[in-house]
Amino acid sequence: MFQGQSIRVTVLPGGIAELCFDRQQDAINKFDKSTVEELAAAAAALGKDSSIKGLLVTSAKSVFIVGADITEFGQNFKLSEEELAAWALNANQAFNAIEDLPFPSVTAINGIALGGGFEMCLATDYRVIAADAQVGFPEVKLGIIPGFGGTVRMPRLTGADNAIEWIASGSQQKAEAALKVRAVDGVTPLDKLRDAALRTLNLAIEGKLDWKARREQKKGPLKLNQIESMMVFETSKGFIAGQAGPNMPAPVEAVKAIQKAASKGRDDALKIEGAAFAKLAKTSVADALIGIFLNDQFLKKKAKGASKIAKPVKHAAVLGAGIMGGGIAFTSASRGTPIVMKDIAEKALDLGMSTANKLLAKDVERGKLKPEKAGQILSAIRPVLSYSEFKDIDIIVEAVVENPKVKKSVLAEVEAVVGENTIIASNTSSISIEELSTVMKRPENFLGMHFFNPVHKMPLVEVIYASKTSKEAIATTVAYASAMGKTPIVVKNCPGFLVNRILFPYFFGFFGAIRDGADFVKVDKVMEKFGWPMGPAYLQDVVGMDTSHHVGDVLAEGYPDRMGHGEGKSALDVMFDAKRYGQKNGLGFYKYETDPKGKPKKTADPESYELLKAAQPKGIVDMSDEDIVDRHMLPMIIETVRCLDDGIVETPAEADMGLLYGVGFPPFRGGALKYADTIGLKTILEKCEKYAHLGKLYQPTDSMKKMAAEGKTFYSK
Repeated sequence: MFQGQSIRVTVLPGGIAELCFDRQQDAINKFDKSTVEELAAAAAALGKDSSIKGLLVTSAKSVFIVGADITEFGQNFKLSEEELAAWALNANQAFNAIEDLPFPSVTAINGIALGGGFEMCLATDYRVIAADAQVGFPEVKLGIIPGFGGTVRMPRLTGADNAIEWIASGSQQKAEAALKVRAVDGVTPLDKLRDAALRTLNLAIEGKLDWKARREQKKGPLKLNQIESMMVFETSKGFIAGQAGPNMPAPVEAVKAIQKAASKGRDDALKIEGAAFAKLAKTSVADALIGIFLNDQFLKKKAKGASKIAKPVKHAAVLGAGIMGGGIAFTSASRGTPIVMKDIAEKALDLGMSTANKLLAKDVERGKLKPEKAGQILSAIRPVLSYSEFKDIDIIVEAVVENPKVKKSVLAEVEAVVGENTIIASNTSSISIEELSTVMKRPENFLGMHFFNPVHKMPLVEVIYASKTSKEAIATTVAYASAMGKTPIVVKNCPGFLVNRILFPYFFGFFGAIRDGADFVKVDKVMEKFGWPMGPAYLQDVVGMDTSHHVGDVLAEGYPDRMGHGEGKSALDVMFDAKRYGQKNGLGFYKYETDPKGKPKKTADPESYELLKAAQPKGIVDMSDEDIVDRHMLPMIIETVRCLDDGIVETPAEADMGLLYGVGFPPFRGGALKYADTIGLKTILEKCEKYAHLGKLYQPTDSMKKMAAEGKTFYSK
């Protein structure tokens, strides 16, 4: 009956039409402009055939529909707000046409149906879902709301409270949860999905299911009286605003759209949804979050490309069985790569195994793992005191103490006992990979693999190459990091690598602000309001003053013109000299006490203010919020540009994602370079001029000046 590039319609026995999503040019189904157009054409063909008694909607892929094609729809967001609202309303006509067909319809949901994919399911009268499938509305995570009728059909099917919870959270929901709220009508094993959907459709055709009443329910106003409406919507808005925070407007806007459309029929309700969708799509938050999504896809594609020249990693090893080594071992084993964990002390091996065991126990407790699976993972970690089991190891991660002499000794020792093709990676946050490579007989097989603490939570791994590192070694390490569920970013060796090199100018901005009279408590509040999960003083306490002091020395040596030690003591020097190392010993900028849940709780400590007088000759002054933000962010932006100019990473996407995944850069700002694009390079240069007297840390690069003059942005392409 109909054949397109993504959709085909065939007629089955008994007068049932099957509309099957089967995107020809892709391994998955997604909604792009052409697919929406094909859906409208297919609906028109179906509506003209009087012999059709019912419609079955299926997918020929392993998943139903993953959602909208963000790469294409993101381009549409350049339209004006009015044009965007009209575009959304026009696209909705295809879904309406399916919903308005003169016969019943059922969707068979397999794999996942997210965003526009789930909205397609809601356009039919009934839904049957495979037991292992998941559905949901992830749009708020992109700074927008559902735009293909999700805020209209979902509340009318499940009730406003359930719809609000699903849409505002952006979470994927399992089949049983979907059945519980009546978002689907049946759950069945995957191998019985098609039969179950056909049975449901035949019941509707036979009049045993009142499909017309169901359809009217979806197309009519919400059945809420004034008091119920006020209780549901006003309570939800307050709670969701508190959860989402002031910088993420989409969840609250979703509630407002549902509330405003509650008394309307479908067509008027869709106009309200379209207007709200368009309003959010034009925000800098949506621009940043969609940018993150696209950057993440770019990194995955790059990692996939590396796997083509990577050697297979069947067995791994980690040297050093402390908390870091135990975390690496746990992550490798839990993702399917058996690992040998070596140390010179039995006590250290016990600590490493205990670390892995605790992490597994937590997963079992949360229902993420079955006890027998946890046992299998633990048995895939083999603690050893000698190198006897290193003959067949494909990759080794050295994670011993952060000391160049110790690392060199261990690296040379292990290289002597492994095969000539074994890759050896050093987990270091600051020691030069080039320098460490000088002790290697096969430097082409050596590189850095910087994990972030805690390993099991932090998604980033910096893969650092030296001048003699082979492309095969880089690709294999990238593939191994990906197999561990991490996001690897390839970085050229330099002091601080990528993340610390960019983070520390932010810290130096903080130390300079303290020197010039800023109150560290106010600074933290301002930067947290800006969007950081914790302010710079608090972050210093979490990182540890001793660690920061060490990395600061490395960077001062590497970049003396802008990160060198200035005159007098800095706030970091003062804290370090006073042995106030932060959370690790209970005293830093803040004082820490344990709360009832066993977590450290911070309080401002008067003694800190006394100590800081040595680093604050002018005393405390009232520094404006704008000054505080600029003094911290400008050095970070400039250093990120320097990393691009120096070829430390290849693209703005990799630089920004390194900050997002490595140090918790505010996601709704998209990264340092995306933030620079948002406020404009000309504005950045004006701000730099204001702080020029503070030195090279605030001196923009020539490339920034050139880009500003030409009106270019980092994400122009």
